[in-house]
Amino acid sequence: MRHSQLSLGRLFLLLALSSSALLVGCGGGDDNISPPSQPLNCADLSGMTIAPASIGLPTTGATVTSATPVAAAGSGVTATPDYCKVSAAISPIDPAAPKIMMQIALPNTWNHKVMMFGGGGYDGTIPDVAGNVPAGPTAEATPLGRGYATFASDSGHQANALGSQDGSFGLNNEAVNNFSGDALKKTRDVAIAIINARYAVNGPAKAYFAGGSSGGREALEVAQKWPQDWDGVIALYPAGAAASLDLQFGRITRALAQPGAYPNAAKRKVLYDASIQACDMLDGVADGLISNIKACNATFNPATATVNGRPLRCAGGADTGDTCLSDAQIAAFNTINTPITFDYSLASGETQYPGFNTWGTDFGIPNASPLQVAVSFLSLNSAQPASPMPNAAPYGSVFWDQWVRFFVTRDPNFNSLTLDPQNPGAYQARISALTGLQDVNKTDLTAFQSKGGKVLIAHGMSDALVSTRATEQYVDRVRSTMGVARVDTFLRYYEIPGYGHAASTVFNASWDSLTTLENWVERGVAPPPQVVSDTVGIPGRTRPLCQYPAWPKYAGSGDVNMASNFACVNQ
Repeated sequence: MRHSQLSLGRLFLLLALSSSALLVGCGGGDDNISPPSQPLNCADLSGMTIAPASIGLPTTGATVTSATPVAAAGSGVTATPDYCKVSAAISPIDPAAPKIMMQIALPNTWNHKVMMFGGGGYDGTIPDVAGNVPAGPTAEATPLGRGYATFASDSGHQANALGSQDGSFGLNNEAVNNFSGDALKKTRDVAIAIINARYAVNGPAKAYFAGGSSGGREALEVAQKWPQDWDGVIALYPAGAAASLDLQFGRITRALAQPGAYPNAAKRKVLYDASIQACDMLDGVADGLISNIKACNATFNPATATVNGRPLRCAGGADTGDTCLSDAQIAAFNTINTPITFDYSLASGETQYPGFNTWGTDFGIPNASPLQVAVSFLSLNSAQPASPMPNAAPYGSVFWDQWVRFFVTRDPNFNSLTLDPQNPGAYQARISALTGLQDVNKTDLTAFQSKGGKVLIAHGMSDALVSTRATEQYVDRVRSTMGVARVDTFLRYYEIPGYGHAASTVFNASWDSLTTLENWVERGVAPPPQVVSDTVGIPGRTRPLCQYPAWPKYAGSGDVNMASNFACVNQ
């Protein structure tokens, strides 16, 4: 075919790809290659191929499967600019492994920065590249709205009807490795190659990553494993030690599966009310939030607590109805509140996973808010754990069941309730190996800190799915390894009273973490005192976002819904 028969854009594409293939032949994902001489139109990206040598981990290459212009939409802070929506597929080494499916949003007016979004649960779907960072601000534009090129992937498998709880991909080793972190590097390298071609650049000026839950783990993982690729990360309610968390899920699931142990929504409400009545004032004011959570954890006892002047424990410990908790239900909640300890060696080095902040946490209580459906789904849901595991069982129980059947035993018919996470017998070696893959717990972040990287972490005090105490432990370990003063130069960790996992009808957090991160990375402005807003419980209510271990205490006067009337204290 003669050049005269090619569109000018297609000609530029072929020249760019040929040049790139030669320059990255010794590759490994090197970004320091000559960019195309001319930017490519959106349509000309379709069919683009990315050679395996330009991807930093083994693949058989990637292909752009579609590139579609999207018109500008919305107004104000909800506006999105006109952009090119690109879909791409990264092919595996193992022909039986699924591809990594990804999307990129390439704004026509680019700010020369990129944002990668993390997933959630077992991933399996592509996060909305036009969306916001977790707990993002409602009064500010999204990353795409700010001019970022944004991208995300499904982490290397496509979920079935279970969505983020589908772990069936665990039968394939490459899919497990991709989910456990490899897909992050592969997706990033392919995205950068496409961005370079679209804008005729040699990489972005700044690169950020934001995610919550499994996406929060992924945010910490890219800072730990590929610090050279990133300038800043935002990690919300991060499921860092993911395999150790699975083992805690198993311990809790087996406790909830005991006869009479599973509490219905009405009983959860009774425990919640008892906790609020006992602990709300520990922060200096009755405002419906337990901010002094450590004092509550130290003093609240469901066996002796009262609710509306009556004992929380049912008379004699038997289940006498929805106005009290039986001994079996109290025992289940005490299991949630306490750590699992491992009496065998784990490849990740973990020896335990802590309990959850249980008193004052919404485990799925009656509430008319449409958001309460998500709150319940992400906590105790509506069915007792059993075998086969009901889809409506607690989120963590379904997660454990999938992990046991597909990751650990690789027997889809295995009864996960029979596997004791503290005494796994023949499966001990496999579990240990999985912790080495899935527990993201490196505490020396020198490489990331030395290149100027910054980390923002936040976690709700009332998270029913990922333990806030686990995030505290991780931050404490980083501080112990690197020194508090040094860590303070590049990492901040905040806790949010009343906030659950990703969503809450008590205090639904909205925080402009991205602007704070940009100012720190790009302007050297360390985070000033932060404020977090509530969008659901009491819309417009604010609280100071306190650096752990501080918490917000009422100053003694003024509007209890204003952050300015609270101070961050340590005791």
